[in-house]
Amino acid sequence: MHLRGAGGPGLPGAAQGTAGERLVARFLRTLGGRWHLLGVLLLAACAPLSPRYARAQEAPDGPKRIFQDEFIDRLAGDWKLTRKIRGTQVENTVKAEWVLNHQFLQLHMKDVAVPPAYEALILIGYSHADQQYVAPWCDTYGGRISADGYGKRSGDTIEFEFHHPDGPFFNTFT
Repeated sequence: MHLRGAGGPGLPGAAQGTAGERLVARFLRTLGGRWHLLGVLLLAACAPLSPRYARAQEAPDGPKRIFQDEFIDRLAGDWKLTRKIRGTQVENTVKAEWVLNHQFLQLHMKDVAVPPAYEALILIGYSHADQQYVAPWCDTYGGRISADGYGKRSGDTIEFEFHHPDGPFFNTFT
């Protein structure tokens, strides 16, 4: 274990580090440069007070970091969707609502046929740590075709890229 600035006399780095690190280094030098139990306890007691330690403990994602996005929020509700799949225009109904502690917008999509020939559940969320949108897509084609999509927002457009066994598939929300 190395503490920056804790070197003995004449070693480089003795004057580097934060004021707290320099204080600990000076204390350790007064102990003869040896790691005594008192020095270890002092380091352990001071670590939680460090701003660097506090920032490291803040989770970028989780139940306390609610997903807020005005573009995605406008998708909530019941609506009709017209989309093109491999050149063919299809009509769907969509019910979109916030779920899982407002972490995801769930889209329940069905084609307009009765009974529907196609149905999908899509969850749109955001990874703050990765700074990208995520969209697990599950549909009537089953587990082999279901995939996770990832995308970035550009204005009022998010293009998701999904990796399928047949190659990448793109789905754009505008």
